[in-house]
Amino acid sequence: MIVPTLAREWALWRAGARRVAGVDEVGMACLAGPVVAAALVVKPYCRKIAGVRDSKTLSLQQRERLYPEILKRAAGVGVGAASVREINELNIYHASHLAMWRALRRVRPYDHALVDGLSIRDIDLGPHTAVVDGDALSYAIASASIVAKVTRDRLMVKLAERYPGYGWEQNVGYATRVHRQGLRERGLTPFHRTGFGSVKLMLLQPTSFDDLILQLDQQEEAEAPVLV
Repeated sequence: MIVPTLAREWALWRAGARRVAGVDEVGMACLAGPVVAAALVVKPYCRKIAGVRDSKTLSLQQRERLYPEILKRAAGVGVGAASVREINELNIYHASHLAMWRALRRVRPYDHALVDGLSIRDIDLGPHTAVVDGDALSYAIASASIVAKVTRDRLMVKLAERYPGYGWEQNVGYATRVHRQGLRERGLTPFHRTGFGSVKLMLLQPTSFDDLILQLDQQEEAEAPVLV
């Protein structure tokens, strides 16, 4: 298990940057719902909260336990999102950067941002460094990933109350079997990404919908871990 460090943050603090923000997004691969980003400013020379790491490696209970402590000890927190309409119009790549930009606006002024992923050139995030696998390597980014994940998951649980039958309270919009079954039985909602991935394929080829579901189910079974 990789534990994120404060090495990059310390380098920036020593260089004179006091407000250093970590930025991460969640929901890139979902079939439904917005993409959500969080920007979190860590206090200079802070101590890490035990257990903080990439949100994808944490359970729901672990994220919910860490979330209030992260907010309490942060120097600033901002959350931004890009809507389903924006995802369909811009594509998910550009929409995720828009969500990051909106999150960073809510923690201005900041001296430098550590951003998860590849270098960003399509939108001006201000002074920043892109860190591949940043949510696993940088404490500030890992903290932001937990805030973004908890925020988006809670939103999808609320949307599940309005649109039952897709399993969003469990899968939060990802392409699980329950979600795909809900699409087959109930059709699309306003929160489905109609220009995205397999959702688009379902719309373009409605006559082969059952075959597509079967292929996805077979792929899910083939990729399932073998328990020994």
